[in-house]
Amino acid sequence: MKKIYLLAIILLAFSVYMGCKKDDNNDNSFNACPGTPSVTYEGQVYNTVLIGNQCWFRENLNVGTIIKGKDEMTDNGVIEKYCYDNNPANCDEYGGLYQWNEMMEYDTTAGVQGICPSGWHLPTDIEWISLVDFLGGKFIADLKMKEVGTTHWKLPNAGATNESGFTALPGGYHGKHGFRALGKSGDFWSSSEYNTSCAWHCSLGYLLAGISYFEELKNYARSVRCLKD
Repeated sequence: MKKIYLLAIILLAFSVYMGCKKDDNNDNSFNACPGTPSVTYEGQVYNTVLIGNQCWFRENLNVGTIIKGKDEMTDNGVIEKYCYDNNPANCDEYGGLYQWNEMMEYDTTAGVQGICPSGWHLPTDIEWISLVDFLGGKFIADLKMKEVGTTHWKLPNAGATNESGFTALPGGYHGKHGFRALGKSGDFWSSSEYNTSCAWHCSLGYLLAGISYFEELKNYARSVRCLKD
């Protein structure tokens, strides 16, 4: 009887500890945007985070109808998305992957609303750069932006603090060789064109510190974040 009683006390203490222990990525300690702590869009709730004077979604956008990775997205009036490995659970976990034109709703204007909800828009290259500069530059900002630990990121993900609350996830991408880099790379589109075939995007990796910022083909599919107007 004493052993059972002692076990019950230990289990109770453990449950209290786990209930009080903070999740570094999902707690409410980050600065939500004043007056807009969250946004409900197409049946999903997106938390917000204020970083400098910018109000961002804390989660990757996940809106639209799933199509297979072998199929091209088309201007058919329906938002289409890829889920990594054609698995809907990956969209639930990491958000959808969108080709640039689909994300832009076939507009080429930098800063357009695109597939974001009303009152929000797709960040331009200048807005991404402003975020990175505010967080200390590309060799520091990525550590402040990436989700802590290896629940989603592969080892080592060293130094990640998610201090900003941006909570970048490694959703990978879809390109000419199919789905790539889940757990290794978080790739986010900009709404700014490089030329008629390519657009700017930024990439955060699991292995080396630093944010890469370069042009990529528009028919690659990447993660999307929304920024408040």
